[in-house]
Amino acid sequence: MAYSGVVYSQTPAPTNPTDPTQNQNEQRGRKGFWEASLTGGNYVVALSRITSVSRHRYVLDSAVIVDEVTIDTEGQSLARFYFISPVTTAGPESGTAKLAERAVEIANNIATERGSTAQDMVQKKYPLTTHSKTIEYRLMTEAQLSALYQSAKTAWQTGDGRVFKG
Repeated sequence: MAYSGVVYSQTPAPTNPTDPTQNQNEQRGRKGFWEASLTGGNYVVALSRITSVSRHRYVLDSAVIVDEVTIDTEGQSLARFYFISPVTTAGPESGTAKLAERAVEIANNIATERGSTAQDMVQKKYPLTTHSKTIEYRLMTEAQLSALYQSAKTAWQTGDGRVFKG
């Protein structure tokens, strides 16, 4: 007796490396939820509760540029994910900018070698930067923040559950 028909696999279809909408830091998640699994913690939100996903940059205390992704929800909390870079007087290709980036890289490498995760944590100065009902996460690269933003925005717009790992 011969059987013919469609065979379904439990293995997800491979991602298309040439597709710009594919994010290598994410995978399918539970339907209706977006999750971020980061060094500083985990965040899960129902896609139906998200009211906005935004990204913006600002200068903080004339010392650092904050590139921030904000996920606002119908609930009591606001999630912020950000990448921090130093303010320089010249453009990003200048010697000053490259020196500042190298100093941050060296400090982060030393901390990692010594087993510290402090460089991955949100930094606050009580009571000035303590915001109730605000959940904050720090990402270490701009590319990682861009991938997180794209993941959250796409999941929200399509309703497809996603898990972002950073």
